[in-house]
Amino acid sequence: MTAKLYCFGESGNAYKAALTMELAGYDWQPLYVDFFNGEARSPEYRALNEMGEAPVFVEGDLTLTQSSVIQLHIAEKTGKFLADDRNEMLRWMFWDAQKGTGQQGGLRFLMNFLPEDKRPQEAIKWLKGRVLTALATLEAHLAGRDWIVGDAPSIADFACCGYLYYPEPFGFERNDFPNISHWLDGIAALPGWKHPYDLMPGNPSDRA
Repeated sequence: MTAKLYCFGESGNAYKAALTMELAGYDWQPLYVDFFNGEARSPEYRALNEMGEAPVFVEGDLTLTQSSVIQLHIAEKTGKFLADDRNEMLRWMFWDAQKGTGQQGGLRFLMNFLPEDKRPQEAIKWLKGRVLTALATLEAHLAGRDWIVGDAPSIADFACCGYLYYPEPFGFERNDFPNISHWLDGIAALPGWKHPYDLMPGNPSDRA
């Protein structure tokens, strides 16, 4: 049975789930969510996910929301990308939800997807400081490492990289974070890796 992932290309959270499925060789297909025109706030979508967010994973009678839950389901079902140290893997996934993509997504939205005259500069300045501080934590952790946990890629890696391949600026410059850059190159070298705009429908150019 082919699983369905409600998603859109601009979403780093959707990318985490999509990338996990793609690298695991899972049978799945993307279903486009027209987020920027309000589809996720519609009654029909809220019936699917009361939180009004993407991604949503549907496979038969099973519906899952929140990218980390979807990632963990795929990893446990396939036996792929589960770190030997489960607690450490989950620790970094929870860190990412709060300090990583949890902040990066909001900053990227404020800096790129609001009209220029509506971008709150003080809020952007404050949030950028928090994003860069969190990235410094990840940079230090990756010193001398290829992967976040242990000696092989895990869903912790695919969680924490969610927004870091996107071209839109949000304060992250790969040249300033050589350990993160090396780690991102390692993920991109995995068989089946795709850029988020190649893996899921939806691109800022669609609205240009």
